[in-house]
Amino acid sequence: MKENDYKLINMNDVEIEQVEWLWEGYIPVGKLTILQGDSGKGKTMAMLNLIAAFTTGRDLLDPPGSPQIREPINVIYQTAEDGLADTVKPRLVAAGADCSRVSVIDEGERMLSMTDERLIWAIRETDAGLVVLDPIQAYLGENVDMHRANEVRPRLKHLGDIAAVNSCGMVLIGHLNKKDSGKPEYRGLGSIDFTAAARSVILCAESPRDRDVRVLASTKCSLTYPPDPVAFRLSKERGFEWEGTYDITAEELLQSTRVKGQKTIAAKEFLASELPEPGEYIPSTELMEKAKEKKIAEKTLRNAMKDLGITSHKEADRWYTGYAV
Repeated sequence: MKENDYKLINMNDVEIEQVEWLWEGYIPVGKLTILQGDSGKGKTMAMLNLIAAFTTGRDLLDPPGSPQIREPINVIYQTAEDGLADTVKPRLVAAGADCSRVSVIDEGERMLSMTDERLIWAIRETDAGLVVLDPIQAYLGENVDMHRANEVRPRLKHLGDIAAVNSCGMVLIGHLNKKDSGKPEYRGLGSIDFTAAARSVILCAESPRDRDVRVLASTKCSLTYPPDPVAFRLSKERGFEWEGTYDITAEELLQSTRVKGQKTIAAKEFLASELPEPGEYIPSTELMEKAKEKKIAEKTLRNAMKDLGITSHKEADRWYTGYAV
C-alpha cells in the first residue's frame, strides 16, 4: 500500500440521517436485530404475529381485524425449523396476516445462507420491508463455526449491508446458551459478535409471575432509549394475545429462567431417587410430603413429573404416583 493510498471522511461532510423503525425501539430499518430466547418460549409465535401486523398495516399490538393505520409491507420469512403448510401458514392465518405479502425462498434444492445472492434478488423482487431468518445457525452457511468471531463477523457485516442498501429490517432469531451468567449480552448462542453486530437485541422469556405470559425485553438498543418490555399471553383457550407493556427487566427475566431451571433439575433428581421402577407406584400424599420437606414447590414437582412421563391414578380412595409403563 502506498503512503497516500487511503481515504479520510471529514465529519463536517457527513449528512445526519434519522433512524427509521418498523417497531420503535425494537426493529430498526436497515440494521440487524436479534430476537432470542429458550426453545418453546414463543419467540417465533411473537415474530409471526408481528409479521401479521406489518403485512396488514394495523398497530403492532392490536388484535387481528383492527383498522389499518400504516402502510403494509412485504416480508420474506425463512425458517429451517417449522413446516410452511402445517405450522407457519396456520399461525399467520390465525394472526390475521395478509399471506399474499409473505414470501419464502424455496430451499428444496439448495439451502439458503446469509451470503446467498438469492436473498438480495428476493428482497428486490418483492420490495421486502422485512427479512426474518429463523434460526440464525441454519443460515450461516456450511462449515461456519458460530462460536468463532472471525467466521461469524464477515457474514453479519454482509447481512447488515444488505439491510442498509435495501432499506429493510433484518431479524435473526436465535436460542440462548446454557451459561449461568446473568448478563444478557453473554446469553446468546454462539459468538459475542452476534450481539456486537446487532443494533437491537430482544429477549423473549417466560414471566416469573404467570406461566402463560411471555415478555419481550430489550437487552441492547444502540439507536435510541431502551423501550419498555412488552408481554403477550399464550393459552390453549384463547391462543395468542398481546398484553401490552410489562413491568420487569431483562435481568429479572434471565434470573427467573436460571432459577426455574435449577429448581426443575432438583425436582427431577428428587423424583428419580424416590419413585420405584416403572409400573410400580407410591402414595401421592407421601411423595408430596417428602417434596415439601425438600422445599420443592408442588407446581415445580408437577412440571418435572410431566417432563419425565410420571403419572398419577386413583385406586379406591387414594392416589398413587409412578413412572408410566
